[in-house]
Amino acid sequence: MTMTRPSLTAPAQWPRETRDSLFLLLVIACCLLPLSGHIPPWASATALLLLLWRAWLAWRSQPLPGRWVTALVLALVLLLTWQSHRTLVGHEAGVTLIAMLLALKTLELRARRDAMVVFFLGFFTLLANFFFSQSLLTAAAILLALLGLLTALVNAHKPVGRPPLTESLRTAASLTLLGAPLMVLLFLLFPRLAPLWGLPADALAGKSGLSGQMTVGNLASLALDDSVAMRVRFNTPGGQPPPQNTLYFRGPVLTAFNGRDWYTLAQPEAQAITWAVPTPAQLQVQGAAIDYEVTLEPQRQPWLLTLDASAQAPLLPAGMQARMTPELLWLSNRPIVSVLRYQAQSHVQFRHGPLQAGPLLRPYLQLPAGSNPRTRALAEAMLADPKLAQATPQQQVQQVLARLRDDGYRYTLEPGVFGEHSADEFWFDRKAGFCEHIASAFVVLMRNLHIPARIVTGYQGGQMNPVDGYWTVRQSDAHAWAEVWFAGSGWQRVDPTGYVAPDRIGQLRRLQAPRGMLGNAMDAVITAGLAEHLRALWEASNNRWNQWVLNYTQGRQMELLQTLGFTAPSWQDLVQLLGAALGAAALLVSLWALWQRQHQDPWLRLLTHTRQRLTRAGLPLPDSNASALPPRRLAELALAHFGPPAQPLAQWLLQLEQARYAAQAEHSLGQLKRQWRRLTWPLKS
Repeated sequence: MTMTRPSLTAPAQWPRETRDSLFLLLVIACCLLPLSGHIPPWASATALLLLLWRAWLAWRSQPLPGRWVTALVLALVLLLTWQSHRTLVGHEAGVTLIAMLLALKTLELRARRDAMVVFFLGFFTLLANFFFSQSLLTAAAILLALLGLLTALVNAHKPVGRPPLTESLRTAASLTLLGAPLMVLLFLLFPRLAPLWGLPADALAGKSGLSGQMTVGNLASLALDDSVAMRVRFNTPGGQPPPQNTLYFRGPVLTAFNGRDWYTLAQPEAQAITWAVPTPAQLQVQGAAIDYEVTLEPQRQPWLLTLDASAQAPLLPAGMQARMTPELLWLSNRPIVSVLRYQAQSHVQFRHGPLQAGPLLRPYLQLPAGSNPRTRALAEAMLADPKLAQATPQQQVQQVLARLRDDGYRYTLEPGVFGEHSADEFWFDRKAGFCEHIASAFVVLMRNLHIPARIVTGYQGGQMNPVDGYWTVRQSDAHAWAEVWFAGSGWQRVDPTGYVAPDRIGQLRRLQAPRGMLGNAMDAVITAGLAEHLRALWEASNNRWNQWVLNYTQGRQMELLQTLGFTAPSWQDLVQLLGAALGAAALLVSLWALWQRQHQDPWLRLLTHTRQRLTRAGLPLPDSNASALPPRRLAELALAHFGPPAQPLAQWLLQLEQARYAAQAEHSLGQLKRQWRRLTWPLKS
């Protein structure tokens, strides 16, 4: 028998097997698409080729390949997975294998049992997406793919006839809506016990952000990253932040320098450079405290970014602890691998560090031998100048800052690649750089002037979102500044970038990366104001998702129980409340089903469903008395409209009438219901 290819212009007339197979393959592609950026490129390409191959077989009604072909492909997949991950276990290798098995299983869709395996692999694949991202956009994409999987699953349970996919979609959507209250109940009350609700420790590999090591030039790459680093809500009237030039969010402090790279003293590389113990914090704060709440994006580091400086530990969720380093940086007891919300208090007026010179300041004076000789010569010339030789360290710092302000130095995102003597190149050759070039060159010169100095990295500035009032700090707000030590004053912040580019600090004007072709094309379609408004709406929505979904922790569960009247809530109370709620829901569903059975005639309900199905099939019914048409009249109208194809339906309608009115019916109502599900509904030719 010759197989005919379905028409491209008439998908409604495609054979059901072809239609259902192509729809399922489209759904599987939607399940795999969010993973394409997290599995190896060869895996994405292989999955795409397998799905296209299977679609071509379905389109041409060709037989599926033999088992030896799939076995060969599976062996190749296992080999490539081992080559990429050096293991076949673990979540990264496991996700790759799940994606490949899902694509491979489509080549074995010979029976309904195979389809069930594909469905369950699809559900596992959807869950695997949350290993890499739990954002609102990811959740929306997964919800769409889930609805497609449920539609295909419902359609697979209709083996007879050719049910429209829209009907299966309505059923799937109804089931999803019915299950939504149960989902919300489980989300609110199911105990959150670590580490069940956390991401794997390596889930954020390759994510950009601050680091405990800085190669001169690497912060410039963060300026091209517009993703959100954290959101801050200030608990002040109107949620207004402090003055913009005081918005310094403190991150790692870099002290050890090997001539090219800067390290924190905690880094192993720094231990080979210096042996001295860092100076204690000795923090003294002044003025009123600023209360605020931080929602920190996952960064795979233990740093708790706070507004400079925070004397009290941030208030963290249950199970987390914080400690302060001697450089005023707060650290948690574990890396931040999921969205974290915490309360903090800071003072923008503070003093820290020792007031008198001592051996503990030695790490902040050390420089590698032979590094940046021209900068060293510049410092020696300054110290040899009679005017500067008698100047105080504060006056010497002001002299260097005046040089930055008045001698033509520029602030740029594209300073070029610096060599081994980066400070020399900045001061004498390029006279241009990003914030870390400026801060590094400044600190090197300070140390050559025998003034203790170090680099502080973090974020400076941000932008208010007018939709929700949160202050948004992005990766592009990453900044590096300096701290110098003065006798009698301790460590003082000095931001040399503010003398090269005052707008960067005072007015929060950022350098913009060059826009591509797509960005320029979008500018012609959407105005800048509209684009900013849409962006603010999206980020406010994403922030709400972070606040109420991703940051719904065990502590917030306990707060919910306290609101419900529990004085000392525990996870046992959660389990009991969840059990009571599920029992109440089951009781309500049972009572509703009982009421429906007692107050609705099953025979009339079946007849009503038949009328509705015939209407969707194209049978015109009189508007005046459509709901009162008896089975016999429906049979006559169906035969007149559809012709001979409606004969089985007409016979069934007569049997339905007999079951209602005959003294001894040939078929029971239960048998007629089963026959109804197997009927082939006619279509108008």
